[in-house]
Amino acid sequence: MAKAKTAYVCNDCGADFVRWLGQCTECKAWNTITEVRLSPQKSSISTDRRGFAGATSAQVQTLSDVNLDDVPRFSSAYQELDRVLGGGIVPGSAILIGGSPGAGKSTLLLQVMCKLAEQVTALYVTGEESLQQVALRARRLGLPVDKLRMLAETSVETICNLADREKPRVMVIDSIQVMHLADIQSAPGSVAQVRESAAFLTRYAKQNGVAIFMVGHVTKEGSLAGPKVLEHCIDCSVMLEGSADSRFRTLRGSKNRFGPANELGVFAMTGQGLREVSNPSAIFLQRGEEHGSGSVVMVIWEGTRPLLVELQALVDASQLANPRRVAVGTETTRLAMLLAVLHRHGGLHMSDQDVFVNVVGGVRVTETGADLALLLAIVSSFREVALPRDLIVFGEVGLSGEIRPVQNGLARLNEAAKHGFTRAIVPSANRPKEAVPGMTVTAVKSLQEALDAL
Repeated sequence: MAKAKTAYVCNDCGADFVRWLGQCTECKAWNTITEVRLSPQKSSISTDRRGFAGATSAQVQTLSDVNLDDVPRFSSAYQELDRVLGGGIVPGSAILIGGSPGAGKSTLLLQVMCKLAEQVTALYVTGEESLQQVALRARRLGLPVDKLRMLAETSVETICNLADREKPRVMVIDSIQVMHLADIQSAPGSVAQVRESAAFLTRYAKQNGVAIFMVGHVTKEGSLAGPKVLEHCIDCSVMLEGSADSRFRTLRGSKNRFGPANELGVFAMTGQGLREVSNPSAIFLQRGEEHGSGSVVMVIWEGTRPLLVELQALVDASQLANPRRVAVGTETTRLAMLLAVLHRHGGLHMSDQDVFVNVVGGVRVTETGADLALLLAIVSSFREVALPRDLIVFGEVGLSGEIRPVQNGLARLNEAAKHGFTRAIVPSANRPKEAVPGMTVTAVKSLQEALDAL
């Protein structure tokens, strides 16, 4: 009898070691390395690692000779999802959709598969729910259910065997954390099982031209559960985000081999499932009738389109030795840095003030083009002076107090003009060459000029 092999794997990053260590040398995490026993038995399906990217034989050819006619994209029937995927679903691609529990991952994929099943062969594999539970949800949402093929299974070998007979064009694995391979003796959900199952399904997708959606869970910290190698082997990684007190969900791409990354799709959770929001700026700009200080509208750039969101700031006298700096929807460290720039180059001292910043609508702003809007909102709240309701602001603030330009400045101004904004404060380098109809643009070079423009 062959002796079982033993490996030591980090639960956070998936790194392999020949012996147990207290700290992972790759990700520097402590007490994350566990022992994994590998079975010497062979799987019922060949696990030959040749042809991982879809080619079954080694052949050298020039890039111009590669045929692209057999991989046309096809629509998912949802424009917001197509936008995030780069224009549609690519045959043979492996797509990972993550999100917190209750975000709507299974609901979105069930809606997509029911619509796709009317045009192509689609297979939905569920490992966490029974077929009755999925059927009840589809009936409640009013989806067409007469064409979608269903399977309740957690064995990757069995799924691929049945897929060879069904020959689907698109397949859903819900979820990758409950799938397992017979060769791996560790429990489903472990690092070894998740990594090998995802690699096996990715290889199957590329060799057979099947687009596979894998559902992934997130950890308490909000990152994707499982080893980081899971995100490396797949082609597309998207996250479905949304707060518990909001009915809006944002689908954000973090990796895409077939299109631009960081694209954003917006959905609204209703009683009939997820519905697309074609004009998200109108949703995030639902401002109250009473206009107070500390509120300003900024134009951020998400993927390939501008987005108007409202930013609110509250500055209040602190009763603590260390005043609080709280940022919801943006980075706290950048808030502290901008407050230092405001003190040094704007002459406003806030070391004895609590500063709270919030991006309305649950949107998370990661670009630096929101720096100027954030500082102007803080100054508005500190001075208790309301900014004009028809004012939009964007621009990056440097450490020396200069206002740096941002990309796609003219497109941002045109988007704001469509929504009725008539005034704008922008970096000097983003001054449009031709006047924007109905809008007065104030170009500034420094933070002091921006404060004087108020």
